[in-house]
Amino acid sequence: MSNQIQLTYNVSPDDFTRAGEASSDVKSKLKQMGVSPEVVRKVAIAMYEGEINMVIHADGGTINVIITADEILMILNDKGPGIPDIELAMQDGYSTAPDNVRALGFGAGMGLPNMKKYSDEMDIQTELGVGTTVTMRVFL
Repeated sequence: MSNQIQLTYNVSPDDFTRAGEASSDVKSKLKQMGVSPEVVRKVAIAMYEGEINMVIHADGGTINVIITADEILMILNDKGPGIPDIELAMQDGYSTAPDNVRALGFGAGMGLPNMKKYSDEMDIQTELGVGTTVTMRVFL
């Protein structure tokens, strides 16, 4: 199968009411395609965590999802402040989320660790003051 499906989602900054819509849409599309529940779950969690991070930290951005016969590729691109210390940001529980975000139940510092845990490959490219691109792969 050489055909691929490409989906693009815009993530709005500070819009917690719509956060999760993109990952939910991808989850339902993968289910319709008959992708295994384990893969659907991994993709949904990894993408949701990334989506929430974009809402909290990065003034939104775009998510491109490419589904092929071999993998689900998720490219999350934002124009946020960048990540000053990726190693620190990858530690469970480390968070720079403001108090108002924590009051909503977000910002526990598990976003990036969960993104890594639920994807088969993850790459972070970040530049301070420019933005961050996180690429995640889940193999089929």
